[in-house]
Amino acid sequence: MSARRPAIVVHDLDQAIGALRAAATAGVPVTLWSAPGAASYAGLGFLRAVFEKARDAVPEADHDTVVDCRGNAVLAHEALSRSFASVAFTGRGAMRKTLQAIANEQGVPLITTGPARGALDLVHSADPERDSTDYLAKGHARRS
Repeated sequence: MSARRPAIVVHDLDQAIGALRAAATAGVPVTLWSAPGAASYAGLGFLRAVFEKARDAVPEADHDTVVDCRGNAVLAHEALSRSFASVAFTGRGAMRKTLQAIANEQGVPLITTGPARGALDLVHSADPERDSTDYLAKGHARRS
């Protein structure tokens, strides 16, 4: 995962597809983040399906994905065992060190913060593709 990619927080499949369409049209790589703590209320199976279906719908989009587990170590561990591309875990202490060791062993980034400041959150978006296009056009994108 590249820290240089603009982050777009998605809450459902339509938002993920809209974000990827905007990224593909702009020729800009992006990182799709699940909503903060979404692993807890939506479930890892749902999030996997959203990311995969969005990828299949817009295969030309260059993107990464991050499943956000907030401070839930059990879900973060499960996400690592299910081979998610990147896992966000904001918990502290011994569990964080343990999860970091597991992630390192698997070659999976364990992100210990939420999305970068200035990330686009599509939570209230009526038109995710347009909002993502506007966000990318306003200098949040770094062309590769």
